[in-house]
Amino acid sequence: MSRRRVVVTGVGVLASCGVGQEDFFQGLLSEPNKGLRVVAGFEPSHFFKNLKEQRRCDRFAQFAIACATEAVEQAGDLNPDPERVGVWIGTGVGGLMSIETYVLNHFVKGPKRVSPFLIPMMMPNAAAAAVSMRFGYQGPCEATSTACAAGTQSIGNATEQIRNGRCEVMLAGGSEASNSPTGMQGFGNMTALSSTGRSRPFDRERDGFMHAEGCGVLVLEELEYARSRGAKALAEVLGYASTADAHHITAPSPGGAGAVACMERALADADLEPSEVAHINAHGTSTPLNDRAEAEAIHKIFGYPGPAVTSTKGVTGHALGAAGAIEAAAVVLAIQRRTIPPTAGFVAPEADMPHVRIVAPDPLPWEPGPSLSNSFGFGGHNATLIFAPPPAD
Repeated sequence: MSRRRVVVTGVGVLASCGVGQEDFFQGLLSEPNKGLRVVAGFEPSHFFKNLKEQRRCDRFAQFAIACATEAVEQAGDLNPDPERVGVWIGTGVGGLMSIETYVLNHFVKGPKRVSPFLIPMMMPNAAAAAVSMRFGYQGPCEATSTACAAGTQSIGNATEQIRNGRCEVMLAGGSEASNSPTGMQGFGNMTALSSTGRSRPFDRERDGFMHAEGCGVLVLEELEYARSRGAKALAEVLGYASTADAHHITAPSPGGAGAVACMERALADADLEPSEVAHINAHGTSTPLNDRAEAEAIHKIFGYPGPAVTSTKGVTGHALGAAGAIEAAAVVLAIQRRTIPPTAGFVAPEADMPHVRIVAPDPLPWEPGPSLSNSFGFGGHNATLIFAPPPAD
């Protein structure tokens, strides 16, 4: 029996470079701001009936509701059986801001100042639950929490729900709002953050990532269901894979072995040869170990020059569990706009690092083709999605 095909019919995204598809993509083509990557243009009151409802939602869940709303509006009238629509939204740390706020309240102002809504605000599944309740979708409602691979794995897991016939539609992605002072200091003390305030993926001067917040949500549909309601497909999900390094809590496996295995499995799942891949949106965090391991992995599979490679984290910064979802949105929009964003901050690679074809300093017009989106998380989690232009009607 042939496998059910999955298409993207809606995109919702917000990041430090823009809120909503148009501003976000234009931001990817522009010079990034220096310093902390926050979503300055987000107004949560647009998505809640009143301030009380808004305050009972952590910022990462507010992001998810906003992005899901944009994605569903683009997808159009889904008209689904609610039990055949699911939600799968990942996160790295969930409601960290709420945790820190109420821990301080507890010890400074007293135990009565801890909100009774703290637990539902901090739990990693809060974003998925909020979206499910907002739209009344009663299918699987889950959250993947695998550090920086969470967004990509959530989209992959949601794709499998459609492929295996459980659902016709899934809202899938990742959300993160973890710019708390303690969380930031933890990353700083482990020397993961850039000391210069710049994200420079794959560049020889890279010295760490810029911590960021953001969210991406895709509407995924079974192809024939989308066609039956006259929906416009934006892209097709061709393949997905997930592996583990089983090596180290933060460092990638030597030579990018885990990344190699993950990309190869995704290619096999999509029934593609490496030569058929046109573009890779790399994990590309701007840390010395990650970028080298990923470059080695890409070079081993694709050779040189290979596909056009970009890391949008040069602009967005690293939004942890939301990063893969934001980057999946970037790939879908790159297909739609026939333009690959550049890797901001990249000037030249290290002399001894395997060469890959980095898109920089300008955007690259292209004939859209199969595109990988990579995510690699602390704990050794690897995930790769493969998108392609939408099938002909």
